[in-house]
Amino acid sequence: MQTTGWTRAAALACTAVLALAGCATDVRSRVAVPGPPERTECGTLTIANLPWIGYEANVAVLAHLAKTRLDCTVVVKDLTAEEAWAEVAAGSTDVIVENWGRESLKKRYIDEERAAVEHGMTGNKGVVGWYIPPWLAEQYPDITDWKNLNDYAYLFQTPTSGGKGVLLNGDPSYETNDRALIRNLKLNYTVDTTGSEDKLIEAFREGERNRRPVIGYFYAPQWFLAEVDLVHIELPPYTPGCDAKPEKVACDYQPYDLDKIANRKFAESGSPAAELIKNFQWTNADQNEVARYLTVDKLSHDEAAKKWLDANPEVWQSWLPAD
Repeated sequence: MQTTGWTRAAALACTAVLALAGCATDVRSRVAVPGPPERTECGTLTIANLPWIGYEANVAVLAHLAKTRLDCTVVVKDLTAEEAWAEVAAGSTDVIVENWGRESLKKRYIDEERAAVEHGMTGNKGVVGWYIPPWLAEQYPDITDWKNLNDYAYLFQTPTSGGKGVLLNGDPSYETNDRALIRNLKLNYTVDTTGSEDKLIEAFREGERNRRPVIGYFYAPQWFLAEVDLVHIELPPYTPGCDAKPEKVACDYQPYDLDKIANRKFAESGSPAAELIKNFQWTNADQNEVARYLTVDKLSHDEAAKKWLDANPEVWQSWLPAD
């Protein structure tokens, strides 16, 4: 996720004039202090594992490298995003290896409490929105314009939806604007949570296979889009600040440059694992490939990681700390 330019600009300005005029004390960096700390042994690396398969692909590859190349003891903890941020701030978890925005948590734990830092970009581009199966867009071409969704709400009704169309969500811990969007765009829909990413994927898969109308929240990077090329609904375009007040949001989701979040002490500890994770960057295609090994090929984390690492040394060798 991109950070606010004025924070870093102000911090740099303060550095330049410190000897002459001093700096305001409330300007702080969201990233760790620059310059390499003294190298230490890896010891134990604790990684948060959040509930979507792309994130799990990041964890698989980084954990395998940390164990096999840096001699780390790796602990992986299954957490929601909110739990992971709290644990990273407390120091009981070292790092979140894929973060989608979460500006309120950045403000609290990075800017105010100074317990966490931004720890580099993942290289992944995150796109979030509402999607439908391809057959539905082919049969009803104008359904992809949000202004026409009420005309098609009847397609998505269920016996328990009270005459409203049902918009599916995945894991209940996902942070979405969907209820506010439905209310503010005056759409005759309601949100229903499937309970997990796997169930959401299966709903879309069955919708395409059986030509059953489905509409739901979804996102990229996501390996499933190579199996079923879901069609994005065009909501009112995102502009900076249009989602500043969640209860009033009436625009599409922000596109994200995904980043990593680390405990400040861990980031500045000199651990080779901290350097590995900071250097880690790959593409949506890389992540989707590992995610597919995990979900479709049913490989273990280590098997999936090794298969990808063996085929892509030119990508990951630069992530390793310099000797």
